Parts: sequence; structure tokens; C-alpha cells
Amino acid sequence: MEILAIRGGKPVRSETWPRWPVSDETEEQALLEVLRSGNWWRHSHGQGVELVEDDTDLKSTVARFQREFARSRGCEYGIAAANGTVAIEIALRAGGVCPGDEVIVPPYTFLATASAPLVVGAVPIFVDIHPDTYNIDHRRIEEAITPKTKAIIPVHFGGQPCEMEAISGIARRYDLIVIEDAAHAHGSSYNGRPCGSLGDMAAFSFQNSKPITAGEGGIITTNSPEYAEDCESMVWAGRKRGEPWYRHFVLASNARMTEFQGAILRAQLKRLDAQVRQRTENATLLNQLLGEIDGIRPLKMLPTTTSHTWHIYMFRYSPEAFCGLHKSIFVEALVAEGIEGAMTGYTNPLYQNPMFLHKRFMGGAYPVVPEIYGKEIDFADFAELCPVSERACSTEAVLIPQNMLMGDPEGMNDIATAIRKVQANVKQLL
Repeated sequence: MEILAIRGGKPVRSETWPRWPVSDETEEQALLEVLRSGNWWRHSHGQGVELVEDDTDLKSTVARFQREFARSRGCEYGIAAANGTVAIEIALRAGGVCPGDEVIVPPYTFLATASAPLVVGAVPIFVDIHPDTYNIDHRRIEEAITPKTKAIIPVHFGGQPCEMEAISGIARRYDLIVIEDAAHAHGSSYNGRPCGSLGDMAAFSFQNSKPITAGEGGIITTNSPEYAEDCESMVWAGRKRGEPWYRHFVLASNARMTEFQGAILRAQLKRLDAQVRQRTENATLLNQLLGEIDGIRPLKMLPTTTSHTWHIYMFRYSPEAFCGLHKSIFVEALVAEGIEGAMTGYTNPLYQNPMFLHKRFMGGAYPVVPEIYGKEIDFADFAELCPVSERACSTEAVLIPQNMLMGDPEGMNDIATAIRKVQANVKQLL
């Protein structure tokens, strides 16, 4: 019998994992160039918003980045923003989502996917996730559609694309817009098409943990010039190209990205393809290793997934195969064995947050009030409709972050060895 590290034994792994984010003199030089230029603000280079000009005409690092990123995602237009949350909000507004409308979202994701509709006055309607992928279950979407439904926000969770052909088909039948939440999917593709080009619009995040990052930031991608113009105006305080500086055409905030962020992100984008290849190799090995352990089930890789960013690696944990050990203690034991990044993931589906249970939105329950929404809704009721999300949060989901997939194959073996060690000695934890 081995003594588990959490009980004072020797851990499986003592080596450190690759750090995140990754940077070197490339980012440093890019930042220095902006610093020394004195043009720290995108519009230091002029009032114009570059949506269609040739790359050689782009002086702003933000303008160059948004063009480069959009093209990497198979899109004509990219509109950089302050963060991924505001990118979703702006996309919803550009798509014509109004107060009282409903927006279909999954409950197993970051808050922004559901809070963004509320910020624009719409009501999030939660549809459960698929047990094999933890992406929104396309088979359940249609039953959630009502005359108030205006949009669907599928989340490519962890980097695996949603079943976009089915989702887009539903959207066409009911005249809904599709806004991809691609915060995890910077290098992912579905049937050969990049995530970010699969819906009417898409929102990406560049927050510190994301596959490319400037600490914060976001971008909206689209192939619609109309959506692009509207999104750009709303990023830019309601201005329009070619109009006087202090003339504003739509209610909008300041959601601009700085030149420093644009410089970092241009450097980060160049790393993405190689990092995705490395993570894919390690994730493939980890799938094989963990698939051989009783009670551990990696999420499925769909045949439609032609590229997976592997922002997060996930597997399903079965307490029954570990003598009923609670997931949180299992993860604590893994961390003690040197699998430092292992996480339990979300502690509850979004609708179980106090904000939803008590309807603490804007000035109270707005927009979920009779004069706007026109009917009652109890977000606690979604628990019965979303059993897969409930299980993922309470007993099943274990997450491994992307930096751990940036290591060598020995690291993947260490993860599997640590799980086997905990399983073989689980009675020490009971």
C-alpha cells in the first residue's frame, strides 16, 4: 500500500508544470514599440475604423490584430473589444435582441453567456448540456423555443465545437440569430470550418486563462458587413466612420481595446497553431491513458470536430469506482500528488447562482418583470430540466487546464498514475 501524498506520502510528481501565459521577447518588443511610439490608443492613428482596407494601410496594432484574427477564423470582419463579456453583449445588440426577448444558453459555462442577455434586457433560457461533450444539447433546443425566442448562444466548451449544423438548422427554421460563445475555441474547427465563422457572429475572450491572451480583451467575428458596422459603432461610443468625432448615432459605451493589448495579441496569435498541435497530441494520449481506468471517462471527441483547441481537458469521474469518494476530495488528492491544476469546475449550474434565484438583475428583477417579460419565471425550475448539468457540477466533471497539456508525455502519464494511486488507496480518504 502506498501512502497518499494528502496523507503525508511522496507525491507522484514533483516537477512543475508549464506556466501560463506563455511569452518571451516577442511580446516584450511589441510592447516597447507601442510604448515608444506614444500611440497607446487605437484612435491615435486617426478617427477611421478599418474594416475593409488593405493590411498595408493599417497603422494601429488593434486594427492589424483584428484583421489577422478574423482571417484566421474564416471571417471578413473582426471587431476588437475590451473583454469577451462585452463582446457578447454587443453582438446581441447588433443582432437586434431587445428587452423581453429570450436567448437560449447552456447552464454549464461562465456567467457571461447568461448575464450578457440580461444586460441587454433579454431573458436567458437554459437548455441542458450533452452528457458526452458538455456542450449544449442540440436535441433539447427546439423544445425551449417560444414566440419570445430571438437568439441562441452555443458555447464551444473546452474548445470542442458544438453541433453547429443542427443548431443552425433550428435557427433557420425559427428565424433566430446564432452567436457563438467561442471563448475557448480560438483554434477549433467544425467540419473543416473555423469556430467563429459558424454563426451570425461570434465572441472570443482574451482573458488571462484563454488560449491567446492579453490579460483581458475580446473580439467579435462575423462575415456580415452590417453586423460589423453596428458592432464597431457600439465599441466606439456610438460613432460612425467619416462622421464628426462628437457625433454619436447609437447608445453605446466605451469598449475599446488598447494598442498595448493589440500588440501582445498579435504575438500570441502566432503561437496558437503550434500550441494547439501540442495540446492535441497530449490530449490524445491522455484520452487513451484515462480511458483504461475504471470510473474515469474522458469526454467524447465528435467526428465533426476537425480541430480542438483543448483550452480545457475534461473527464467524468464516477464516485462509485472510488468507494463513493466525493469529487472534491478526489481532486484535492490529485493536487497533493502534484497534479496541481486539477479542478472540480463549476460548483453549480448558472441558474443556481443567487443572482438568478433572487432575480438580482438591474434595479431589481428587470428585465424579468411583467411590463417587459410578461410572464413569471422561476430559475430554480431549470434544475429539473438540466440533470446533466447538475451531475457535472456535483459529482462528475473534473477539469485539467491547458497549461498542463503544454508539457511532455511524461506529464500525461503522471496524471494517469496519480489517479490510479488515489483509486488503489482510496480507503485512506474515507
